Formats: sequence, C-alpha cells, structure tokens
Amino acid sequence: MPLKIIGTGMSRTGTLSTRTALETLGFGPCHHMMALFENPDQVETWAAVARCEPVDWNAVFHGYSAQVDFPGGRVWQQTIQAFPEAKVLHTERPEEEWWASFSKTVLKVWANHQRLTQNMPQHIRDIFVKLTPFYIDDTFGGLPDKDMALAAYRRNNRLVRELVPADRLLVFTPSDGWSPLCAFLGVAVPETPFPRSNARDEFWENFEEEPAD
Repeated sequence: MPLKIIGTGMSRTGTLSTRTALETLGFGPCHHMMALFENPDQVETWAAVARCEPVDWNAVFHGYSAQVDFPGGRVWQQTIQAFPEAKVLHTERPEEEWWASFSKTVLKVWANHQRLTQNMPQHIRDIFVKLTPFYIDDTFGGLPDKDMALAAYRRNNRLVRELVPADRLLVFTPSDGWSPLCAFLGVAVPETPFPRSNARDEFWENFEEEPAD
C-alpha cells in the first residue's frame, strides 16, 4: 500500500504519541523508529537508504500506511515526491522544549550507544553503527551541541514550510489534541483521550539505564 501520511517532524516532537493516534484513527501500521527495534529486517533496509543506494520507496514502506519519526522523517523530501497523494504531518514543539527532551534522550543514547547497546540484539547495535552517518553526521554535522542541534531543527522546520504546499500540510503538536488532526485527515474525532507517551522515563525503559549527565 502507498503511504497516506508522511511525517516530517524530528524525533522528540511527539512522534510516538502521534503514531498511536494515527493508528487509532485507522492509518496504520505507522512506521516509526521503534519499527527498527522490532523488526531486524528493517535495519538493513534503512542501511541501504543510508548508503544512498537506489530504493523502491513502496518496498521500503511495505505494509505501512503512515510514517513518523526517524528514519522516515530523514527522507521526507524524497517521499513527498514518491507518494504525491500523501498528506504531510509536521510535528513540532517550541525549540527549547525540543532541545531539553532531545538532549536527554536521543542524543544521549547516540553518544553512549556502544555501552548502552552492548547487551542488546545485534540488529539494535547495527542501528547505531550503520545509521550514524545518515542521521548524526548528515543531519547535524556530527554529534551536536545545542547550537548545532537547534540549527538543524530550525532548518528542517523551515524547509517543510517552504517545500510542502500549504493545502497538503498540517503543522501539529500532540497538545493540539484530536480536532485539527481529524479535520486534516477527514475522519471523526474519537471518544478516547488523545494518546500521551514517550516521556523521558518511558524512553529509557528501552535501555538498561540512563547514563549520568
């Protein structure tokens, strides 16, 4: 099936909550970084993308009708062309909030991945080895400090607004709740509360420990 929704927001912009929301609305399965943890075959697929090999985007996202978070969010400029009928959902939050979350979770994992993943399955270790150039180097110019990270965050937010037609785009944060998302997608608002997930403690449950600052 072709992607119906393309997520362009960076990690720690409410992407896991948004994934759950999209699946609740019937736009699932929704691809997310956790798909690589859950499916070893995904890692080599994305390693090929990272090596800039020619790929069939329908094959890359086979079985998924939506996508949010890294690594799919890293290639949104390609996928908005590959899936011209897909709507574009850009998750975003105030930049200081984003940095506070990103620096204490995703960035800390990448900086300490050799120790944190040493007892984890090989395919999880491979994520951090094979995708570092694609993610850390290409996105941020190396393991970023705050200024580097915020520059990349601002650049992505700006490019989405510049390159995606306004009638195809929703800029969204989970605190907005169901209404704007459901209106954008043309579906009814569920009776259940909007999902909330992936707080810092929940994030670190995926690993043995959180490294000290």
